[in-house]
Amino acid sequence: MKNIETIDQIGDISIALSGIYTDSRKVIANGLFVALHGTQTDGHNFIDKALKNGAVAVICEILPEKRIEGITYLLVKNSAVALASLAAAFHGNPADKLKIIGITGTNGKTTIATLLYNMFNNLGYKSGLISTVAYYIAGKETPASHTTPDAVKLHSLFKEMVDEGCEYCFMEVSSHAIHQKRILGIDFSGAVFTNLTHDHLDYHKNFKSYRDTKKQLFDNLNKNAFALINTDDKNGTFMLQNTAAKKYSYSLKHAADYKAKLIEAHLNSTLIEINGTEIWTLFTGEFNTSNLTAVYAVADIAGIEKEQIATQISKLKPVNGRFETIQINNITGIIDYAHTPDALENVLKTINSVKTAKQQVITVVGAGGDRDKSKRPVMAKVAVENSDKVILTSDNPRTEPPTNILDDMERGIIPVMQKKMLRITDRKEAIKTACLIANTGDIILIAGKGHENYQEINGKRIHFDDKEVFMEMMNLLKN
Repeated sequence: MKNIETIDQIGDISIALSGIYTDSRKVIANGLFVALHGTQTDGHNFIDKALKNGAVAVICEILPEKRIEGITYLLVKNSAVALASLAAAFHGNPADKLKIIGITGTNGKTTIATLLYNMFNNLGYKSGLISTVAYYIAGKETPASHTTPDAVKLHSLFKEMVDEGCEYCFMEVSSHAIHQKRILGIDFSGAVFTNLTHDHLDYHKNFKSYRDTKKQLFDNLNKNAFALINTDDKNGTFMLQNTAAKKYSYSLKHAADYKAKLIEAHLNSTLIEINGTEIWTLFTGEFNTSNLTAVYAVADIAGIEKEQIATQISKLKPVNGRFETIQINNITGIIDYAHTPDALENVLKTINSVKTAKQQVITVVGAGGDRDKSKRPVMAKVAVENSDKVILTSDNPRTEPPTNILDDMERGIIPVMQKKMLRITDRKEAIKTACLIANTGDIILIAGKGHENYQEINGKRIHFDDKEVFMEMMNLLKN
């Protein structure tokens, strides 16, 4: 506790601590409780509960009126800033012993981070992965709680990676994590910017705030780090304005350090070219070509031989729930995490670019509850404009009535397009209906949840897996 800036200090700061906690329910004897201002709750309201559970020290921005003898209180300007510093020190500053590559942007983070992790492990570099889908440490999986976990969990993961002998860590860096100071003080070896589209505006309030938050990752890079940006996105060059890092770019459409193009596309494979080298891949679409180019670039910047990179890229497999294809009864199901208008449009345009004239595209899509409402009608509009049939359904309704969410989505569909749309609130029934109306050769896109194996309904997580449901329904029809 000696390495944080305090406004006021009451009690002994040399006490031994069992752990650092931000959830009062998880505090144990001799724990330190950090009171954070959250989006839904304020940790300062739970200081008493933390003390009852055994906390011996409290970090806060507002001192409690009634203080307990023998308890250490540290008043700070920003609890989140203090937490980031303390979490690193408590675990022995493990981030300093890793080459940490951060990937940020709206779409593509999970794919790029996961593929880099798989490639580097395959090449013999022990690595860690922190992603939306899961956390991996030298091949061992831990379920993910957040895209970027809180500072305590984050540095705990770094310590495990160091203890396992990892050299690299590839991690998704969300805008929430940057804004909430979860990554503060981490000396990144490099950062990748993918793109910026409509997302999280319920949290950031406007696009400028969302964009500026992402930029902070690049602003804080040092001169020995690298900054890699996608110049196909107009916000790419903006990310580099104040960085001290070495600057690199990748693109499908413009001149760049790593220039790629899609040569031949199929539903389950694509021939691409990166800086003059042709590579057959198990991926589909321009958006995946862009992702693979970023992977190629990071590996090249890290000093991997180009022939090895090309060989590895040809062996890499799509990430779970990211344009994942399943073929049953001559019908193709595609499970994809697309939950923004841009991501949904990319997936549908990719499907339309490789399908035959006889194949129908049937899209099952919803939108999350208690989140950015402005993207709902846009997503529905994108779906009907790029599909033969669309079924609007529940995603994670959370505390919102699903019918209200579907009403918002339907407002984006002009009357002449209404005939292409169905509304089925129950997601399982929606997927079942898509399977029933599909003809031989058709393609069913089930969008929005991807790798997730649950639905959030009224505060509860209920098991639900799009892939499982699709396979169950198709096998029932088969019999």
